[in-house]
Amino acid sequence: MDSTDTRHEWAKRSGEYSPEYYAYYGPDETSETVRRLLERFVGRDAAVLELGCSSGRHLAHLCDHGFDELAGIEINDDAFDVMERTYPDLAAEGTFYARAIEDVVTEFDEDRFDAIYSVETLQHLHPEVEWLFDELSRVTADLLVTVENEGDEKQTDETYVDDGLPLYYRDWGRVFTETGFDQVTVESGKRDTVRAFRL
Repeated sequence: MDSTDTRHEWAKRSGEYSPEYYAYYGPDETSETVRRLLERFVGRDAAVLELGCSSGRHLAHLCDHGFDELAGIEINDDAFDVMERTYPDLAAEGTFYARAIEDVVTEFDEDRFDAIYSVETLQHLHPEVEWLFDELSRVTADLLVTVENEGDEKQTDETYVDDGLPLYYRDWGRVFTETGFDQVTVESGKRDTVRAFRL
């Protein structure tokens, strides 16, 4: 499966891991972790972008806690219909891009966002688009947060979720320190590793 195939699969995603699926569960412990890190390092006035925002459950949590300059990128068009029904305030107040991450980020000015974060999204980016990691460094003014499944020493670089969609294990600490960030915190959970980086 190449990067085009991967984008196509996520763009038409339904059922498990779809926008409806995430909206049903709503904000969670990860939403709280992201909020805590943003408040600690950049504050509620920060311009914040979520990569792969789906129907917006993490952004909605930020919106409910006083963050007012929120944006998201999501390839699945259905996500925005779900967002309007489930999180109408976020849908009305946020800025959203209904395209692939790699097609949007290149259009942003340098240091466009004070903070950018990703929750189990970067792990699905095909190796063909790893140039995007440098672009994320370019458009981030201060803080980058990754909440990703990094695998363990027994796993290969690539695996597949239940229905054959690829997941690429990477050491995000290495990836983003090589693009110029300093890692300021790391927390290992049952499934994901949370890392915060600053420029």
